Amino acid sequence: MFPTHHRFGVKWCSCWWWLVVVFLVVIQQPDRGANGQRMKDNMYTEVHGAHCFRRLNGTHMTGCSSKNGGSVGVLHLISGKEDIDFIVHKHPSPPYAPILLPALYTRENILRLRDEAAPYVSVLVLMNNASGLEQFSQESRCPNQYSGLASVLTRPADDQRCSVDRAGDSWNPWGSGLLLENFPFPIFYVASEEEMEKLLACYEKFNAHDLEHQHRRSLCAIEVKAFMSAAVSTDICMRRSETYNSLIPATKYCDPLQGKNVYATLFPRPVVPEEERVEGPERFVLVSTRTDTTTMFDGVGLGAMDSVVPFTVLVAVAHFLAKTLPANDRNVLFLFFNGESYDYIGSQRFVYDLQTGAFPSRGTQTKPITLDNIELMIDIGSLDDLTELQVYHAAPQPMATKIAELLPKINQKYGFGIRSGQPVLTSNLPPVAAQSFLRENLTFPAVIIASKPGNRYYHSIYDDQENLHYQYGFYSHRLDFTQLENLESGDGNRMYGSDSVQMRIRNASTLIAMSIYELLVGRAFDQQNATNSVLIDEFLYCFLESADCALFRATVKPETPRAHRSPPSRYISVHTTITAESTGWTYRVLGLLLGQLVENVTKAECAALHLPYQWMAGYGGAGECRRTTQNMSLALSPAFLNDTYDFTSHRYSTWTESTWSDMSARIFLRPSPSHETLTLSIGIVVMVISFVLVFLINSRSDVLFNQGSTSSIPIATQPTQC
Repeated sequence: MFPTHHRFGVKWCSCWWWLVVVFLVVIQQPDRGANGQRMKDNMYTEVHGAHCFRRLNGTHMTGCSSKNGGSVGVLHLISGKEDIDFIVHKHPSPPYAPILLPALYTRENILRLRDEAAPYVSVLVLMNNASGLEQFSQESRCPNQYSGLASVLTRPADDQRCSVDRAGDSWNPWGSGLLLENFPFPIFYVASEEEMEKLLACYEKFNAHDLEHQHRRSLCAIEVKAFMSAAVSTDICMRRSETYNSLIPATKYCDPLQGKNVYATLFPRPVVPEEERVEGPERFVLVSTRTDTTTMFDGVGLGAMDSVVPFTVLVAVAHFLAKTLPANDRNVLFLFFNGESYDYIGSQRFVYDLQTGAFPSRGTQTKPITLDNIELMIDIGSLDDLTELQVYHAAPQPMATKIAELLPKINQKYGFGIRSGQPVLTSNLPPVAAQSFLRENLTFPAVIIASKPGNRYYHSIYDDQENLHYQYGFYSHRLDFTQLENLESGDGNRMYGSDSVQMRIRNASTLIAMSIYELLVGRAFDQQNATNSVLIDEFLYCFLESADCALFRATVKPETPRAHRSPPSRYISVHTTITAESTGWTYRVLGLLLGQLVENVTKAECAALHLPYQWMAGYGGAGECRRTTQNMSLALSPAFLNDTYDFTSHRYSTWTESTWSDMSARIFLRPSPSHETLTLSIGIVVMVISFVLVFLINSRSDVLFNQGSTSSIPIATQPTQC
């Protein structure tokens, strides 16, 4: 009995040994040429790009979102309106993912794909190709239309308000308004040539031929995951977040847009004890601009002309006045607002803080500043044409007339080649921070310096260095950009060319700075100094091409690691515990250019002095100590400070940004219906055969698994050995 069972046990163990050998051979196959990838990794190819995302205000939601598990569409190249007609009327193999070039990314085409082709479109792909592109702006023709001065006036005349219906009366005549539309599908932007070639090659190979019968074959498709948690409006989203947060902590569906304003005074303010921290008789001239920009796509968009140019102008003006303006009974407050692209978030909060005595913060140990302390506000708007400056004001202001008189006088003296006319009295003001002040008080002494609109790529992915025709000069290695430039030397013209953007910014900033000098001092500037064209060149390079630049390195400690070689993002974004990158660099640059150099002080001695004394590398990189005046204030809309705020009132900005968990895109070959049917049929046949085999084996198990054994001991209890 036992010998027979023993031999059966030997055969059983031998079979297991053979299985082990086969398994070891199989797992060694990756070393013999197989790549060892998972099946899904062989099926999908990742595509890198930027995603459109969702933002909300008090009454609407804008932007894009995919389905929860991702949206899938068959790639279809749009070369003209006939291709859109194909999707709308024929659509043999929906849903589709239309591929568009920027020239076809118009309001008419996109809204047609959203509205008429809604059941047949699940993804939209935008390819990067600016050749022949004449205009590309997704912003409204009237940016911040419902939060400016005209929105609180009682029935202003047509010529006293911006009109989206009349391009000639708007501040962005080329705007499509798509930035304010909501799309039920994701929009994916592909920038690099390599990624575009992936998509086009896949489309050409599988999709481009026999369009009428393409449903009969496998097709190249794209899957985009960009699901947005928020929906409806800021009011609904915030209440929903609060409800779920009480049940599941840290659950959020949207976050308020917020960042930091950066400011600096020309002269240090006295430190006072807490009990003396009351409003004082200080007088200020406020000079301001905005630093932020925006586009439809996450992490893409430099805002070169729309905000970097005036940003650069104000930094150069501040540097000039810090070097030339003698101490007097009026201080100058330079303010760089953040979040102005979204209903003036930064300036609204600043005005609110002035009204409530919260500016500056108590940590500065200085007296609070109110609206009454500001004698004049000079707000620098978009300077699309640096050879023509226009002065705007909303109410009769003697200072507006004075500035309008100074600009042509100084220009004629120095030959800057800048035209300027009479001041324009209107409520149809450019979209600038001064509107937040004028909404509170129409007679507030605000003067705006701007140019007529000329940026065809306002708030878009193509407002970059090419839009400015900017080329980096790289003269900072031999010329000190922390000093002023001599007009008589002509160095700037020789280095950059008289018509370069560097020289046009130098001329405009010098003209504005000299005008402010004469306003404050009461006499004309009588020297041959100008703003530094090398500083301007460096500033543009830092914010348009690479944060690893000489100017930024001069503002940090000598031992600080070098920054990454990409420009800092200037989209306001949402709250983080770390200061936004561009805000931090702005803060440090002002410390270098406006801070007073403290001679014969070591690093240790400077550190012992604490703030406002800061140790930085300086131009030479050896290290220097400066007494600085710059600081930050919160750029968060006052709407989010009041739990009972009416989000439909349009009193304050109510913009929020949706949360999301993951954003990705990948292409794959979507099988044809016949292929899917065949696969399903084979699966069903295999399943049926499996059931039959299992049934037969189970019904004959006593014969198959106990043949030749005469033992009365159950097999499960019989000992086996190898």
